[in-house]
Amino acid sequence: MFGKIVYISDNIAHIEVPQGTPITQNLMNMHVIFEDNNKKILGEVEDVSSSLIKIHFLGEIANGRFIGGVLRKPTLSANIRLINNDELKLVTGEDKDGMFRLGDCPLYDNVPVYIDINELCSNHLAIFGNTGSGKSYTVASFVQSIFYNPKFKPYRANYIIFDAYGEYHTAFSKLNQVDSNYQFKFYTTNKRQTDGQQLTIPLWLLSVDDFALLLDAESHSQLTIIERMLKLVRIFSTKDDLSIEYQNHLIAKAIMDIMYTNQTASAKRNDIFSVVASCSTNQFNLNAPVKGLGYIRKFRECFEINNTGTFAESVLITDYITSFIKPDLEKMEPTADHFFTLDDLEKALEFTLISEGLLRNDKMYNDAIMLKVRLHSLAISENAKIFNYPNFITLNNFIASLVTKNNKKAQIVNFNLEDLDDRLAKTIVKIFAKMLFNFTKELPNRASIPFHLVLEESHRYVQNDNDVFLLGYNIFERIAKEGRKFGMILNLISQRPVELSETVISQCTNFIILKMTHPRDLEYIKKMLPNMSNEIMEKQKSLQPGTAVAFGKAFTIPMIVKMPLPNPEPHSSNADIVNTWTIK
Repeated sequence: MFGKIVYISDNIAHIEVPQGTPITQNLMNMHVIFEDNNKKILGEVEDVSSSLIKIHFLGEIANGRFIGGVLRKPTLSANIRLINNDELKLVTGEDKDGMFRLGDCPLYDNVPVYIDINELCSNHLAIFGNTGSGKSYTVASFVQSIFYNPKFKPYRANYIIFDAYGEYHTAFSKLNQVDSNYQFKFYTTNKRQTDGQQLTIPLWLLSVDDFALLLDAESHSQLTIIERMLKLVRIFSTKDDLSIEYQNHLIAKAIMDIMYTNQTASAKRNDIFSVVASCSTNQFNLNAPVKGLGYIRKFRECFEINNTGTFAESVLITDYITSFIKPDLEKMEPTADHFFTLDDLEKALEFTLISEGLLRNDKMYNDAIMLKVRLHSLAISENAKIFNYPNFITLNNFIASLVTKNNKKAQIVNFNLEDLDDRLAKTIVKIFAKMLFNFTKELPNRASIPFHLVLEESHRYVQNDNDVFLLGYNIFERIAKEGRKFGMILNLISQRPVELSETVISQCTNFIILKMTHPRDLEYIKKMLPNMSNEIMEKQKSLQPGTAVAFGKAFTIPMIVKMPLPNPEPHSSNADIVNTWTIK
C-alpha cells in the first residue's frame, strides 16, 4: 500500500503509491507508523492521490509512550505501515482508573476514546460549534459520562451550569436514579417552572464592583458613590440609636451647608425642604417640633421669611440643627454585614446624595442621579425578586446552600436564566463567578473544593467589556488566568467564538470543535488557538452533527471523536414543524 518516501518537506513526508497497487482502503486521517533504526514516528494521512500520499508527522513513540513533536525525521528508507492496536491505545487511551469514555473514534470502527479526567477537568475547556452541530448534546454527554462511570464516583464534584435557555434540566434531572448519593439542583427565573427554586441573591454579599455592574456604572466617580452608599446601608441596617444619630448628623450637615450658601432665603428654604423630603427622621421632617424658650415651632415654620428677607427663626433653627452635628461619627465604620433590601439601598443612596458635598458638585450629583434612577428601576421591576433573599446568610453558608439538596451534596447545580435579558443575565453570572472565585481563594487548602463553571452561550457573558477600564479587571479573565490553581475551571460553550474575550480563549487548554462554517469564526479560531493547524481546520468543516475535532492537553493528538447521544437528552432539538402544523 505504501511505497518509498519520495521526499520530506517541513513536517510532511511524501510517499509514492506503488504501481499496480490500487488503494482500496480509505486512508484519509488514518495514522501510520514510520519504523526506522529502532525509532517509531507517528504520522497522519493528510492527502491521497493515485500516485502520492502525504503524511503529516505528529510525534514519536518511545518506551511505550507517545511524545508529541518530531525532532528527528525518518530516513527515506524507513518502513511505513498502518498503526496497530497496541499503538492505537496510546492515541485513544485505555479504560483504567482516572479515565472516562468521552466518545468513539469513527476512523477505527468506533474504537472507544478514553480521556484522563484530571487532564480534561483540571484545565479550562472550550466547546465551539454552529447551532445544530451538537454543542448541548456534547456537554450533556461528557458530563453524564463522568457521573455514569461505574469505576469513578465524583460525589464531591461541583458543576455550576449557567443555562441560557433551560436546556439541561431534562439531561440531569434524573441523576439521582444513577446513584442515590447524586443530587441535581435546579434554580430558575421562569415562574412557570414549579420544580425548581426561584433564583435569589443576598444583596449584602455583593461588593462595590458587583453593584457597579448591576447599576451600569460608567465612571470612576460613581464607584465612590456606590462605596459610600454601601457604607451607609450597613450602618443604617443595624437600626439602633447610633444609626439614627448618624442619619440626623448627615441631614444636619447637609442643611447647614445650604444655610451658608449665597442663595436667597427662598432658594435655601426650597433646598432644605427638598433634603428633608428625601431624607427624613423623627427629628428632621416638616412637622418635627423645634423647642424654643417657652414655645414650640414646627420645623417648616422656622423657615418663614420676614420682611428683611431672612428666616424669622434663624437662631432657633441653627441651634437646633447644629445640636445634631457630631463630627466623631464621620469615623464610624460598619462592624459587619447585616440584612438589607433594595428599599434600604435606595434610602442609603438618598443620604449619599445629600452628603459628601454632592449637592454642590453638579457632575458628581448627575452621576449619583443616574445610579438612583437605575436602582429605583430595578427595585420596582419584576427582577427585584432576584435580590429578595429572605434572611441573613454569610458567603460560606450561601455557597453551601447552593450545593445542598435534601441535606445531601448536589453535584450539578443548574441556573436557568432564560427569562432574563442579556445585560442582567451577564451581571448575575459575573456575580456568582466572583463569589465562587473569592470562596476558593480563601480556602485553607488550595483547590480542595473545585468548581466547574459551565457557561452555555458564553459569548453572552465572556466579552470584552468596560470592566477593565472601570474596575481594573474582568472576572472571567481573572478566573481564566488564575482560577486553575484555585480549582475554578471554566467550560465555555459558544457558537460565536469571535465575540468572546481573547484573553479567556487564550487560557483554554482543551478544545472540542464541532462543525463551524462562518468565515469570521473560522479565521478567529485559527488565529487564536496555537495548535489549530490547517489540517484540523479542514477536518472540522466536514464533520457530522455530534462529531468533533478534539485537541489540547487532555488529548494525545488532535483526533476526531463521535460523541455518544446523552441519555436523557437535553431539551435543545429543533421544533417539530410537521406535527405542530398538522391538525389531528
